Amino acid sequence: MDKSETTPVERLVEIMRRLRSPDGCPWDREQTLESLKTNLVEEAYEVIDAIDDGDRAALREELGDLLLQVVFQAQICAEEGAFTFDDVVQTIVEKLIRRHPHVFGAASAKDSGEVLKQWEEIKRAEKGDGDHSVVGNIPRHLPALHKAHHVQRRVARVGFDWQDVVDVVAKIEEEIGEVKEAVAGSDRDRMRDEIGDLLFSVVNLSRFLGFDAEDALNHTVRRFVHRFRELEHKARSEGRELGDYDLKGLDALWREVKAEERQDG
Repeated sequence: MDKSETTPVERLVEIMRRLRSPDGCPWDREQTLESLKTNLVEEAYEVIDAIDDGDRAALREELGDLLLQVVFQAQICAEEGAFTFDDVVQTIVEKLIRRHPHVFGAASAKDSGEVLKQWEEIKRAEKGDGDHSVVGNIPRHLPALHKAHHVQRRVARVGFDWQDVVDVVAKIEEEIGEVKEAVAGSDRDRMRDEIGDLLFSVVNLSRFLGFDAEDALNHTVRRFVHRFRELEHKARSEGRELGDYDLKGLDALWREVKAEERQDG
């Protein structure tokens, strides 16, 4: 194939085919759909990191790495005679047109809420005799906070949602009380259930206020890690290790870090 007559995507597909060929790369030839699952997840998270960092050059590179995983898996399936990369592209093209009748057809949608409702109705029609539940067909491997958000968002679209944030907060307070009761009763099964209910309610609050709980928690973890690194730096600047401090001393360092953070902010 003449490189001057091919698109970058066509070249990528051809390179992947070559890597998987008998005279290609031993590592690439050994890979299976199962062995590549972890790579797929890791590349997706690296894309998210680049977005959060606001680094467009890194985002361009990470999107390429993610695209490679799609091409890689499509090539394996092509070798099995299941489908090709072109089939993958054609499938999503047809789906986008089919699920946007307000753009490509005669339907109308005045706002994003109507678009989402229409999308769900089309999805249910596509499933035919499959799972018609509003909460059906949710990916099993989604992180728990993201899965909870996804479930809550789906049921909210059909009207099963809180009307006021005050009620959501009240539900959290109720769940905290039930956690306390479970702890007081030393009932470990109930503790697990009540902690789960509390987390689910907190995710609901986050969603209701327009935040993604997974993002919110990740933001807090990053902030905690940053502060703890500063705490370690302070300890080293005093010629001490963290183990040299008691809890009161560590708390004092932590408060110093937070105070300096507020001043810099």
